[in-house]
This record gives sequence, C-alpha cells and structure tokens, in this order.
Amino acid sequence: MIKSNSNWAKLLHTEDWLAVWLGFIVIAIGAVSVLCGAFDFSALTFKTWTLGETLSEAQADKVVPLGQQLASGTFWIKLLRTFVVLGILFTAGAKLLGGEVKKYIPAFAGLFVLAIVVRLISAEFTLNRYLEWAFWALIVGLLVSNTVGVPQWLKPAVKTEFYIKTGLVIMGFSVLFSNIAKFGLYGLGIAWIVTPIVIIFMWWLGTKVFKMDNKPLVITLAAATSVCGTSAAIATGAASNCKKTDLTMAVSISIIFTVLMMVFEPMIISACGMSPLMGGALIGGTVDSTGAVVVAGTALGPEAQTAAVLVKSIQNILIGFIAFFVALFFATKVDKTGTQKVGAIEIWRRFPKFIIGFFVASLIASFVIMPAFGGEQVGAINKVLDQYKNWAFVLAFTSIGLDTNFKEITRQMQGGKVLWLYIAGQVFNIVLTFAAVWFLLSGAVFPIPVLD
Repeated sequence: MIKSNSNWAKLLHTEDWLAVWLGFIVIAIGAVSVLCGAFDFSALTFKTWTLGETLSEAQADKVVPLGQQLASGTFWIKLLRTFVVLGILFTAGAKLLGGEVKKYIPAFAGLFVLAIVVRLISAEFTLNRYLEWAFWALIVGLLVSNTVGVPQWLKPAVKTEFYIKTGLVIMGFSVLFSNIAKFGLYGLGIAWIVTPIVIIFMWWLGTKVFKMDNKPLVITLAAATSVCGTSAAIATGAASNCKKTDLTMAVSISIIFTVLMMVFEPMIISACGMSPLMGGALIGGTVDSTGAVVVAGTALGPEAQTAAVLVKSIQNILIGFIAFFVALFFATKVDKTGTQKVGAIEIWRRFPKFIIGFFVASLIASFVIMPAFGGEQVGAINKVLDQYKNWAFVLAFTSIGLDTNFKEITRQMQGGKVLWLYIAGQVFNIVLTFAAVWFLLSGAVFPIPVLD
C-alpha cells in the first residue's frame, strides 16, 4: 500500500508529470474560453513596433507604435493576466516539487520581467528581422549570467526543463495527429536508425581508438550527443553508474555545442537553400536539447518547427530504451560484478512523461475537438494556446542563458579526448542524419509528407 501511495505521489511531485498537468490546465481553459466565448483567456503578445524606422505602406499596416501599445488598457490587462496565470501555475508546480513559495514568487516575478524585456526587444521592427524572440531570450540570459552573474534570489525560478516541458505539452495541441501519422515513419527512419548507430560509433571511437578507460563517461557522452543532451546524459549516466563529475563534464560539453548549434545550424541550413521540412528534421535529429530544437526550428518557420519537434519527440522516446540496454550492457559485459536489476519498469522510469502529454494533447485536438467543432475552432484555440506556449518558452530560453556560465564550463574541461570524442561524434551524427533526411524527405526516393 505504501508503494502504491508512493507511485501515485509521483504523479504530483515529479517535474515531467507536473508539466503534463499544467499544460492540460492551460489547454482546457483555453479551449473553454474559445468554445464557450464566456471570457477572454488570451495572453499578451507584443505587436511589432518601431521608433524611427522608415516603413513602406504595407509594413506600416503591421506596425503599432510602442507608445500606442503601452497606452492601451487592454495591453496592461493582458500583461497582468499572463503574469497571474503563469505565476499561479508554476508556483503551484514549484511547491509540489518541494520548493518554497515565498522564495519562488519574487524569483518568478524577476524572471517574468526579463521575459517582458525579451518580448519587447524581439518585437522591435529592425531587430525582429534578424533574430527571433527565442534567440533574444538566450542572449538576455547569457548577458546576465556572464557579466553581473545571476543573483541568489532569482535562482529558484531558473527551471529550464520545467518551462520547456510545459510549453511542449501545450504545443502538442497544435500538432494534429494527421501530421504525426504522415511523418511517423519518416521520423522513425531519421531518429531510431541514426541514433543507435551514432552511439555504437562513439563507443567504438572512445574505447578502441581514443583508448578511454572511463567507459561510463564515453557512453554518457554518446547518449547526450545522439539523443537529447542533458536528459539522455542523466538517464544513461545513472544506468552506467557514471560519476557526478563525469556527468557534469558530458552535460557541460553538450550545453556549449547546443548553444552554438541552435544559433548557427539554422543559418547554415538557410544559406544552403534546404527546404524547411528537411531543415527542421535535420535540426530535430542533431541538436541535443529539446528546447534548443524548438528555438532552432522556430528560426526556419512553422513547418520546420513542427518537423523538428516531431523528430526530437520520436527520438526522445528512445531515452528509456537506451537507459535499459545501457544498464543491461554494463551489468553483464562492462561491470560483471554489478548487481543492477533491469526490466520493463526501468524503461518506464526513464521514459520522459511529458512526451505522453504532448501526444495526448495532439490526440484530443485531432479526434475530439476537430470532429466536434471543426478546424476553425481548433485554429482559434491554438491562437490562444500559442501565446502561452511562447511565454513558457521565453521563460525557458531565458533560464538557459541564466544557467550558462562559459567560465565555469571551460574550467570543467579536463583533457582533450572528451572534447574530440564529442566533436567527432556530432560530425558523424550530422552527416548520417543529413543522409537519412535527404533519403526520406528530399522527394528523390519517397513522397514528401505535407504537414498541416
């Protein structure tokens, strides 16, 4: 009975499950507000603004002077509504995760102010043409972290993965199951075939070519490179009994290159003239972090973002299976004296639960709301939900910047083999993923899926 209670408690006291419930609450309220029309649930969205830019007549129709926006009562009502809704939800989540409410509330307020600054900067007419709001969130966070430093009182609100997971669950409502069905086999081909090959290659390179004795570090770095960075590293590190210092090393290297790839990979893809569908799939298969995948995919447009998230979501499903097989491999081959017990429960324990929320939200939109109320209503709901999704992502990406200190990460780099293993593995990953993306999505071999 105690065990049962403990299992039920996990539904309210683990980050993955809380992200699912918070995402569903936002989806439910958003759907009711649109379908019933009883109240306005929309969040604040800064309209494009400029102070002195000369605009064409067509551009001027889409630009609202900043002073005019700030003078609107609706602006401040929506700003307050956004802060209250997100503040209540994430404070409740922080409390259930064991945090102190009295510390989290002022910290969240500070993070929300930074998010407002990000949205304001990114909505400026000139700046908006060069970088999306997600990049500005990262830049603002990095500036704070690597100059004055993150104040102690702000740190309780720096919960990157929590915000990302919640935003992705909300985003699931906008990804119609027809897209998953159309893209499923393509995504499996890109994610489930390439990923194991990259892990095996990096294991061989690290243990046989580089002669690295620290095998838990090798397999942990391989998983971080091929699957999804921090989450895969933590799961695989636990399965292989990786030391905390080695896990920190793997995560640090992954973070550095994730930041670089999320900025430069979309630029390179655009310069090469790759289609948004192929570019998004390549990003989904090669950028380590789920949040960074969303950032990079957003830079290439909605179709690329959808493709990137679908590939990464399909790839994330492998986390539990990889952790299971790593635990089995290390227990029976690498560390024969180990007493680890592996089984189906281990797969479930490692499985990222927020992915369930993502797909359930998609199923609800596709098979409940769409047939009952039509595509127009689903679109109206998504218009509301997208605003909250974007705010959750801004909080997440600002947190990524606040949590990234380049000096500390550089100090953790010990020896060159680990760095070269990651670089070689990531290059191999990019080449192999590109080959799979071209084979499946270029139209030369298979028909190109059309995402809604």
